[in-house]
Amino acid sequence: MPTGSEHIVRSFDNELQGLNQIIVRMGGMAESMLATAIEALVKRDSDLAAKVIRADKEVDALEKTADEMAIKLIALRQPMANDLREVIAALKIASDIERIGDLAKNLAKRTLALNQAPPAHPAYAIPRMANLVQGIIKDTLDAYVARDAERALDVWHRDEEVDEMYTGLFRELLTYMMEDPRNITSSTHLLFIAKNIERMGDHATNIAENIYYLAKGEQLEGRRPKGDQSSFEVVNPPAGGEAGENEAGIEQVTAQDSRENGE
Repeated sequence: MPTGSEHIVRSFDNELQGLNQIIVRMGGMAESMLATAIEALVKRDSDLAAKVIRADKEVDALEKTADEMAIKLIALRQPMANDLREVIAALKIASDIERIGDLAKNLAKRTLALNQAPPAHPAYAIPRMANLVQGIIKDTLDAYVARDAERALDVWHRDEEVDEMYTGLFRELLTYMMEDPRNITSSTHLLFIAKNIERMGDHATNIAENIYYLAKGEQLEGRRPKGDQSSFEVVNPPAGGEAGENEAGIEQVTAQDSRENGE
């Protein structure tokens, strides 16, 4: 027959395991939301986009459950050392996953808007960029399950490739807008979609940093690798009378992009 102390330890382990399972479930849902949102974008499928928007409510509910479980664990169990790192990391990771879900929902909303207009200029790099981020999210979740610091470090470095792809897309879409003011609306939505995907990569990198700390008990050293140069991009307007109108529209787009993404 187990002693009282053994029962307490076992129940604490079960509670931690339950918290970890919620985090993994949230991550799987966020990864699936991104994949479905990109499929909706490529196929111009409004039903799929609406499915993504609905799924965000479940991710939000799971984050609330994770928060409540973590607070209860801290209040009642008073964990220390490794156990405390487990609970704090779960809180931070749940927050980042919830933001990934929000960004996937935003992507789906932009897809609904795009579907009300004729097909936009193809931005072939968007699905490739999304596939890269989806792979990063998957590897991040695998690193969390395995408490694998080396895999988390690999994810941390791979975010630079996402940033570089976003910079290329930013340049391409600005060029479309400068060439013809009729492209501004559709290119704006695609620009927001690309930025949302880039931000998902940032949140996955945040998760990787927390996994590294969870596994090693120390913070990652050095500055996070960054490849986003969009803030420094300059696109020369074409000759002609439309340049002023185009520049004004693009300035409004980039300012709105910064506000929406908290920059």
